[in-house]
Amino acid sequence: MTIYHIAARSSWDAAVADGEYRVSTLEQSLDEVGFIHASFADQIAGTADRFYRPAAEAGVRLCVLVIDEDSVRAAGTEIREEAANGQRFPHIYGPLATDCVTEVREAAFGADGAFRY
Repeated sequence: MTIYHIAARSSWDAAVADGEYRVSTLEQSLDEVGFIHASFADQIAGTADRFYRPAAEAGVRLCVLVIDEDSVRAAGTEIREEAANGQRFPHIYGPLATDCVTEVREAAFGADGAFRY
């Protein structure tokens, strides 16, 4: 199955150099939160609107990481679906190996306000 994570492009670029991604969400680390927030495809736009719009409006470049859930589990990292805001979201309980990311899509809010990636 495929899951997704919205990231600051600068955080992803740093992770590529290190071989693993350790950001839970904007300005919060895996160590601080305990897991990396992720979304299913139908949750990306809502997540972006609720949590990433202010950063994008402040000039932070965003990207969407396309993550192979099976690769994450094969690397020994647990993924749990947990409830938040009346929905179930995938949470990655450990560092994300960069080779588990199959695609990195540039992302931004369009002039119409819609999140595109």
